[in-house]
Amino acid sequence: MPGLPVYIGLGSNLEDPSRQIRQALELLNELPQSRLCSLSRVYQSSPLGPENQPDYLNAVALISTSLPPEKLLTCLQSIEQRQHRVRTVHWGPRTIDLDILLFGNKQVHTDRLTIPHPQMYQRNFVLIPMFDINPDLTLPNGKPLRDLVNESDRKGLKPIGEPYEYLGNL
Repeated sequence: MPGLPVYIGLGSNLEDPSRQIRQALELLNELPQSRLCSLSRVYQSSPLGPENQPDYLNAVALISTSLPPEKLLTCLQSIEQRQHRVRTVHWGPRTIDLDILLFGNKQVHTDRLTIPHPQMYQRNFVLIPMFDINPDLTLPNGKPLRDLVNESDRKGLKPIGEPYEYLGNL
C-alpha cells in the first residue's frame, strides 16, 4: 500500500506511560490505509508547562498512510479518546498525546491542523527521536534535521527504551 511518510509524536506521563505508548502503537498499526514503519527510541523528558507533573515518555513513530491529513487527525484523536485523554490544562499531564509532526512534504494550515507541527523545531523530545528514525531528513523549512539536532539542548532528555521493547509483536 503506497502512502506518504508521516511522523507522529507520542507522549505520555499518566497511567503507566510505557503501557500507554505501547497501546497507542498497537492502535496506530491498525489505522486504515496505513502501516506502522518505524519507531524511535523512547525518551524520558522533563515536562513543558506545569512543573508539578511527572516526567514524560516520548517517541516518534513513522507511518505510511494514504489517509488525508484531516482524516488522520480524526483517527489520532479517536486513539487519544480510547486511551482516556482528558484536555483540561494546556501542556498538562495526559495519558497519551499524538501529534502529526510531518506529513510528507505537505504544509497544512486549517482551523484544526497545522503541519509541520509549529513547535517541533524547538522540542528536543521531537527532534532527537525523529533523528533516530531518519538522520538524513531535510525538514520542510529546508533545514537538515541533523543541524537542528546538533544545535538542540539535550537537557532533561534521557533515552530509556529501544524500539523493539515497545513494538512487541507488531
